[in-house]
Amino acid sequence: MKLQELKIQAAVNNLSKVQQFVESRLEEVGCTLRDQMQIALAVEEIFVNIAHYAYGPESGEAQVRVETARDPARIIITFTDRGKPYDPVAREDPDVTLSAEKRKIGGLGIFLAKKTMDDVTYEYKDGQNILRLTKNLKGTLV
Repeated sequence: MKLQELKIQAAVNNLSKVQQFVESRLEEVGCTLRDQMQIALAVEEIFVNIAHYAYGPESGEAQVRVETARDPARIIITFTDRGKPYDPVAREDPDVTLSAEKRKIGGLGIFLAKKTMDDVTYEYKDGQNILRLTKNLKGTLV
């Protein structure tokens, strides 16, 4: 298993740095374009939520860890922050059969992440929010 980490201020203007960090790791291991796009969507949704909500009006740090495993081939992306405890996975999925006007605001990002990833887990441990995205990959990693 190969692991790389990025520590960065949890601010929306750092989203492109987070995306570049993750995308470069996906390209290194030969991830398909389809998987790259799905992972990029989930990464954007999770990081933006951390940037907007984890620390309230204050600012704080986020850690993004990318792990790759060969057998079975998978990518695990872990987001860690010391913001307010919040489990987005426990939130009820939005009713996407309703029109946008009738749906409650919020929750669509984590819903999309849960739909495009193979596993999304959350835990609060040692004063940290830990959200883990796992994507099983077809074929083998380089």
